[in-house]
Amino acid sequence: MTTAEIRSKFLEFFRARGHEVRPSSPLVPVDDPTLLFTNAGMVQFKGELLGVVDVPFRRAVTSQKCVRAGGKHNDLEEVGKTSRHHTFFEMLGNFSFGDYFKRDAIAYAWEFLTEDLGLDPERLYISIHHSDDEAYDLWQEVTPVPASRIFRLGDKDNFWQMADTGPCGPCSELHYDLRPEEVRGDLTQEEFEDLTEQGVFIELWNLVFMQYDRDADGTLNPLPAPSIDTGAGLERIATVLQGVDSNYHIDAFAPLLDAVADAIGRPYEPEGDRGVSYRVLADHARAVAFLLADGVFPSSDGRGYVLRRILRRAVRHAWLLGRRDPTLVAVVESVIDSMSDVYPELEEQRDHLLGTTRAEEERFLSTIEGGMERFEQVTPRGASTDSGASVVSGSDAFKLYDTFGFPLDLTQLMAEERGYTVDVEAFEAALEEQRERSRADRAQSDIRLEEGDLMEGWRTVSSDGEQRFLGYQELDVDTEVLAVRPTEDGVALQLVDNPFYAEGGGQVSDTGRVEGQGWSLDVRDAARVGDRVAILGVLADGALAEDAEEPLRVRALVDASARRDTQRNHTATHLLHAALRATLGTHVVQRGSLVAPDRLRFDFAYTAPMTDEERDRVEQIVNEGVWADHVVNTGERPHEEAVADGAMALFGEKYADVVRVVEIPGLSMELCGGTHVRHTGEIGLFKITSESGVAAGVRRIEAVTGPGAFGHLGQQGARLDEVAEILGSSAGNAAARARQLIDEKRELETLLDELRSSGGAGETVVMEEDVPVDGSTTAYKAVRLRARNAADVRKWGDVFLTAAGSGVAVVAAELPGDKHTLFAFATDDLIGKGVRADAVVREVAEVVGGKGGGRPHMAQAGVEEPERLDEALRVGRAVVERLGRGADA
Repeated sequence: MTTAEIRSKFLEFFRARGHEVRPSSPLVPVDDPTLLFTNAGMVQFKGELLGVVDVPFRRAVTSQKCVRAGGKHNDLEEVGKTSRHHTFFEMLGNFSFGDYFKRDAIAYAWEFLTEDLGLDPERLYISIHHSDDEAYDLWQEVTPVPASRIFRLGDKDNFWQMADTGPCGPCSELHYDLRPEEVRGDLTQEEFEDLTEQGVFIELWNLVFMQYDRDADGTLNPLPAPSIDTGAGLERIATVLQGVDSNYHIDAFAPLLDAVADAIGRPYEPEGDRGVSYRVLADHARAVAFLLADGVFPSSDGRGYVLRRILRRAVRHAWLLGRRDPTLVAVVESVIDSMSDVYPELEEQRDHLLGTTRAEEERFLSTIEGGMERFEQVTPRGASTDSGASVVSGSDAFKLYDTFGFPLDLTQLMAEERGYTVDVEAFEAALEEQRERSRADRAQSDIRLEEGDLMEGWRTVSSDGEQRFLGYQELDVDTEVLAVRPTEDGVALQLVDNPFYAEGGGQVSDTGRVEGQGWSLDVRDAARVGDRVAILGVLADGALAEDAEEPLRVRALVDASARRDTQRNHTATHLLHAALRATLGTHVVQRGSLVAPDRLRFDFAYTAPMTDEERDRVEQIVNEGVWADHVVNTGERPHEEAVADGAMALFGEKYADVVRVVEIPGLSMELCGGTHVRHTGEIGLFKITSESGVAAGVRRIEAVTGPGAFGHLGQQGARLDEVAEILGSSAGNAAARARQLIDEKRELETLLDELRSSGGAGETVVMEEDVPVDGSTTAYKAVRLRARNAADVRKWGDVFLTAAGSGVAVVAAELPGDKHTLFAFATDDLIGKGVRADAVVREVAEVVGGKGGGRPHMAQAGVEEPERLDEALRVGRAVVERLGRGADA
C-alpha cells in the first residue's frame, strides 16, 4: 500500500465516522509564539482543545505536515543515521472536542489498523499510563488485546500535557512488533521497554485522553468535557505496511533518493557514511521545500536560521559525496514533483522553491571550501586526547560560524565525527561579544532618545493620570499637560489628549507644535514611555514655567501636511506588499519598512532582482488600487479572529489580544497600528524610485507618493530637458540622439584602434637605419608615439614584431597627463644573438634617468627626463650594435 493510499484511507475512514476533514495548517503556527514550527497535528486545534475557541464541528481529522528541528525537538544530528528520525514528516490525527472519548478512540484506532490496513492484530502491543485503569479495561473490552500485551508506563512515556498548567491527560500508544514470528512470545515489562528503546517495537499511534486541568499547585481537576487528540506517523505506518526496514525505504522517499543518485552519479547504497548522506539530502529536501512554501526564508535568526542550518547541513553532505555544485535543488524539485498533488502550494511556488534553494547552496558553496580548510587545521586527524587538542575552541568555532557560515551544530557534528568536542560556552561568549559590538554601534549611530532615556525625571502637572491617543481622528487638540521634564536640548511633555503618533511599525513620529500661555514648543519627535507617549521638542519662544501649580492648558498641533504625506506612504506600503505578492508569489514576506513623509521603503524576502516587467507590473497594480479610490477600513478586532480571516501579521511580532486591522477590501488586510488615508485615491500617484538588494535574500523597494511622486517626476523631467539641451535635441528625441552619438563614438574608437595598430595617427619616426648584428644587418627603428595607454603601445609593438622580419624598435610613448614611457621590441632572430628588448631598454632608459626591464621580446622603462627622449632614441642604435658585436665575440 502506497503512502498516498494510507493517507487517503485514514482521512476517508474518519470522514465516514462524522469527522470534519481539515487541511493541514502551515508549518509556521498562525497564532502561537511558543512554537517555532508546527510539530504535531493538535497545534491548529489548541484553542478548541483548551475550550477557548468555538468551532462548528465536534470531530476533526487531518494529515498534518510537521517539522521538528530546533528547540527541544532538535534531532538534526540523528537524521539519516537512524531509520525513523526526520526533520519533516506527516502526522495523521483524529480529534474530538468534548464529543467521544476513550472507548471510541480505542475502537477507531484498532479498527483502522487491523481491518482497513490489515495489520496483524497479534503484533500490536499497547502502552498506557500506569494509573489509567479505565484504558486498561477498555483495551480488553473493546479489542481482543490480552492483558499480557498491555503495559503500564510512567509520566515520561504515557502522560501528555500542553504546558506546566492547563489541560492534560494520560495517553495510550499502539506499538508494532517487528520481530520474526519464531522469536515472538510473551514479554516482561522490562523486555518490552528494552525492545521499544531499540526500535524493535515501533510506535505507530498515540491516543491522548485530555481529561484533566492541572492547576498551579499540580492538582489534577477533571475537565467537564474531555477531548481526544491522536497522532499517527504516516511514514512509520508505511514502513510497516511496505515491509521495509526504514522510513527512508518507503515509496515516498524512493524518488528523492533517486534524485540524489542522479546528481551524484552513483546508486544509493544504504550501508556506510555515503548512505547517511543520501538520506540526509532526501530528508532535508522535504523540510526545505515545505518551509519555503510556508513563508519561511533563510536568515540569521529564528525560523529562518533553522532553515538555513538545514540547507547547509545538506550542502555539507553533498560535499562529502564529492559534489561542488548545487545538489539539494534537484532533490527539492523531486519533492515538488512527487508531493504537489497533495500539497499544491509546492507547485504554485516551484520557481521560488528552486531559486531560493539554488541561491542558498551557491552562497554556502562559495565559502565551504575555506571553512573545510579551516576545520582541517583546527581538528587534525589523530590528535592526542591527552594533549587537550581534542577540543575545538570557542574562538575557532565562532570563526567557522562568522566567517564561513558554519552553524554551531554543523561544527559540533563534524567535530564529533573526529572525536572532538566544541567549547560551546566560549562560542556563546564570542557570539555575545559580537552582539554587544553591534548594539554599541547601533546606539552610537542612533541619535533618537530611546524609551529608557525618558523613564526618569518626570514632574506630574495634571491630576488626570490617563492619556488618550486621538491622532487617528484629530490633528489639532486643546488639552492639558500630564507631566513635563527637561531633555538635553529641550523639553519633553506628556499630554492628556495626545494627537502625536510615536514611531512604530515602520512609521516615523509626527512633528508639529505645542502652544501654551506665552510659550510654544517645536515638536521634533515622539517616544513611548511605558504605556504613554512623550513628545520631545525645543522651545521656539517664551519660557515654560516648570513650577506651575495650575494645570497647563495647551494646544497641540500635528504638522498636517507631513502627516497626510506619511499616511499616503503608509497605505501605499500596504498596497505595495499586496502587489508584490500578486506579482512575485505569496512567499514574499515583509522584512522591514520605513514610512516617512517624503518616501517609503519596503524590505521583503526575495532572492533575485526584479525584472523591469515585474517592477512595472507592481507599479501598475498599486496605481490601479489608488485610482479605484477604495475605502480604507480600520478597526479593532480580536487577534485570533483577524488572523483567521486572513489578516497578515509579521513573523516574530508580538500582538495584543485585541489588534487594529487595516483593510482595503479585496486588496489587502494587515494588522497595523499606523495612520492611513481614508480612501486610496488620496494617495494620488505611486512611483518606485529604486529596487536593490540589501542582504542575502532580501530586496528593498523605495518609492514616493502624492506630492513626492509629483516632485520626483518633475525632477526627472528637468534632468531630461537638461540632457536634451546638451545633446542639442528636443526631449522627445533625446534618446534617439544619445543612441546616435554612442554609435558614432563606437565607430570612431574602432577607427582609431585600426589606425594605431597599423602605425598611423600619432606616430613620428625619429630614426630608421640598418645595424650590423652577428655578421648580418637588422633594422633599427626609433619612434615617438602618442597613445591612450600602454596597451596601445603594445599593439603597435605586436604589429612591428609581425611585420619587421628582423629588427629592433625603441618607442618613446607620450601618454595622457604628459606622462612618458619607453618601450623596446626585438624580433625572435635577434634574441639568440644577445640583442634582447630588456637589455636594450635598460641602457636606453639610463639616458633619461629611468629604469626598466621586461621580456626578451618586449620591455618597458620609466622616464625621468623626457626632454632627452630624442637623444635616448638615437643612443638605442649604438646599444643594438654593441650588443650585436658581443654575440660575435
